[in-house]
Amino acid sequence: MRKQPIVTGEYYHIYNRGVDKRDIFGDKKDLDRFIESIIYFNQIETVTSIENVRKSNQIGAKPLSEPQVAIVVYSINPNHFHFVLKQLVDGGISDFMKKLQGGYTSFFNIKHSRTGSLFQGTFKSHHLGSDNYFDKILGYVNKNYQVHTIPKNKIHFVLASDQEYENNNFKIVSKKEAKNFLEIFNGNKGFKKHCDEMIYMIRKERGKPNLLQDDNLPDRG
Repeated sequence: MRKQPIVTGEYYHIYNRGVDKRDIFGDKKDLDRFIESIIYFNQIETVTSIENVRKSNQIGAKPLSEPQVAIVVYSINPNHFHFVLKQLVDGGISDFMKKLQGGYTSFFNIKHSRTGSLFQGTFKSHHLGSDNYFDKILGYVNKNYQVHTIPKNKIHFVLASDQEYENNNFKIVSKKEAKNFLEIFNGNKGFKKHCDEMIYMIRKERGKPNLLQDDNLPDRG
């Protein structure tokens, strides 16, 4: 059990990485599957198989049920990921992450003929209680790939929410949450400026560590 319970209606920084800091994608199709898992597993209704959801969609099935979490920003890197999530129902974040990591691990292990854990434990979480820390984490997660030195041969395993915000095209990010934060930061340009400033400050403090170095989080002050 977690030391601090995750509270419905609150925002959290959620993150994890591959066990032994290993890559969590073998090819572009793995990344596509992970993205698909984020979308399909984020619903209150039980999803037992993404393949079954695909088949149902092809014959005009009903849309996804209500989401368990609202995704505010995200960054997917070759060997780790970050989210800022708002829990919408009791137990929503834990259930969503269990389905996401478990479902994707099962897919990955079968495809790549391996066994065992793919991720380093369940997932890590930090409550975003103060406005100052919240603002730092928003920028940090939205453009997290920019605080790392990522090899050119792995850059195609990077996907982040900055593109959704800059293009007003929200597929993974919650449209409701995006609208709220764009209003707070006075639109796309204001939000981009804020995130760029956060990344600049973080890189100035610690440089650009490679993917095998510890990913130290922004200071809570």
